[in-house]
Amino acid sequence: MKVMIVEDDYITSQVMKEILINYGDCDIAEDGLQAINLFTEGLIDGFPYDLIFLDIMMPGLDGQETLTRIRGIEREFGITGLDGVKIVMTTALDDFDNIKKAFHSQCEGYIVKPVEKEKIVQKLIELGFLDG
Repeated sequence: MKVMIVEDDYITSQVMKEILINYGDCDIAEDGLQAINLFTEGLIDGFPYDLIFLDIMMPGLDGQETLTRIRGIEREFGITGLDGVKIVMTTALDDFDNIKKAFHSQCEGYIVKPVEKEKIVQKLIELGFLDG
């Protein structure tokens, strides 16, 4: 499994990487633009990401806009539906509007921080990356 962690907080990104490294290869993007570049490079190189953990609150390009752009890139490459990368939003925001917006933009999951191993493993199971 190829995973990207998009997180502007260094400590959070390292905690997530320590958890996820046990399940696949992990890359870290510090902001939305870097995430879009890594995602596009993966598609062009033939090694696309299987899963992205995407922080919502980031400077510059926030997670909601990054999600929208990634789905647009997939459409440009002819990737639709279940063939797309699985995206899990990670955020301190647990309000209904942010959750609704994220799912409307086609994320597959939503984790409220603090990010913990149990939450990540449960999401991996829900998305079919691990057996329950």
